[in-house]
Amino acid sequence: MAMVSVRNDHAGRLLLWLEPLGEDRWLRPDETFHIATDYHGDESAFSVVSWADEAYRADGIEQMAVWVEHGDFYATVTDSAGNSIECGHNRPVEIHRRWIAERRMSLP
Repeated sequence: MAMVSVRNDHAGRLLLWLEPLGEDRWLRPDETFHIATDYHGDESAFSVVSWADEAYRADGIEQMAVWVEHGDFYATVTDSAGNSIECGHNRPVEIHRRWIAERRMSLP
């Protein structure tokens, strides 16, 4: 099994995308998530990408994507206590509303 840990050292929230599925999980400051997949090969199972988005950053949110490069794309995500962390975990209500509004505006 391959695993990578992500810790939020930022004072605000960290939006963690699990790719290629496009799932979101939100880490609070000092929170750590562990991402695991069934891969047992020699190559790295994951790649990590971070970027700055001024609109999110203005809200105190940083973003990072963990790409599952090898193994089952449906990787497991757990917290430090071993609890399963599902898509949408800790997603702020205001962000959820923003995404719904943006989706509606983009529909034909």
